[in-house]
Amino acid sequence: MGSAAEPSEIAGLFSDNLDWEIAGDTGVLPWIGKKSGKSAILDFVTDSRAMMERISHQVRDILANDARAVILGTLASRLKSTGKIINTDFAIVLTVANGEIVRFQMLEDSFAVSQAARN
Repeated sequence: MGSAAEPSEIAGLFSDNLDWEIAGDTGVLPWIGKKSGKSAILDFVTDSRAMMERISHQVRDILANDARAVILGTLASRLKSTGKIINTDFAIVLTVANGEIVRFQMLEDSFAVSQAARN
């Protein structure tokens, strides 16, 4: 997701029955909340690229076994609508089954994200 890959190429890694969750203030940004299906990742990639400018994205650690991966890092993004910058640490928890990502959970400073998205 940190690359310039096409949304459909990224979505190819995910299950049609994807369980999606980014905790936070739902209704502020379209990708926050619980969703299901491959459309969640397609929408996230498309919407986040349209609404935010990435300033920095650094993966610090990846912890993985056969069924789960945890990606730890930091990111900074500028919301195009407000010009505000979001700086946050993140953890992405991926659950894998049958060679596909079946669950995506992102943990970040959802308060800072919500505040930056409000005009």
